[in-house]
Amino acid sequence: MAKSDSFFIRAEVSLADTSYTTTSIDLGSYVDALGKSVLRIHNIQASLTQGTTGVAPGMAPTMAGDQAGSASWQVTTQDQVQLVVPANRAVVSSGAIWCRNADSAINPPSQAFEGDMLPQEYTNGYLIAVESLQLGAQRTDDWTANTVPTWSIVMECTVESLTQAAAMALALSQQGN
Repeated sequence: MAKSDSFFIRAEVSLADTSYTTTSIDLGSYVDALGKSVLRIHNIQASLTQGTTGVAPGMAPTMAGDQAGSASWQVTTQDQVQLVVPANRAVVSSGAIWCRNADSAINPPSQAFEGDMLPQEYTNGYLIAVESLQLGAQRTDDWTANTVPTWSIVMECTVESLTQAAAMALALSQQGN
C-alpha cells in the first residue's frame, strides 16, 4: 500500500446565529474510489475563536456578563440538517464546549467544560473514501452580538491506495445512516 507524506487540510465554519451551519470540505483532489485512492486522517485538531467577520479575529469569542452557553461541531461523511450523535456512522469526529462568563461585564468565558474535544488521534488513521466531508456546527444564543464564534479544524492526512473493491466498499459504507 503506497503512502504519501502527511499534509494538512483546514476548514472553518462561522456561527453568525444559532442555526445549524455547515461547510463542505472538498476531497476530490485526494479521493477517487474508482481509482483506488483514499484519504487517511491521522488526527484532527479543533479550535473555537472569534471569526474573521467579527471584532478581534482569532481571539476568544465573548459573552455578556453572567451568561452561559455552548457551541458544538462535527465532521461527517454526508450532509446533515442538524447535529447528530457520534453513534451515527457518518460522524468522523465531533466536539462541544459548554462555557460561562461569571463576570459582570462582557468577557470571554472564564469557565468551560469541553466534551469530546481534541486533539482526536486515530491509532491507525481513519480512512475516508468519499469526495467531500462536511464540517457542521451550532451554538446557543448566549454569545454577544459583536462576536462570531468560529470552529476551525486542522486534519493531518495522507493519501494511499486500496484495491478498487475495498475502496468502493469503504465509500459505500460512509454513505447513509
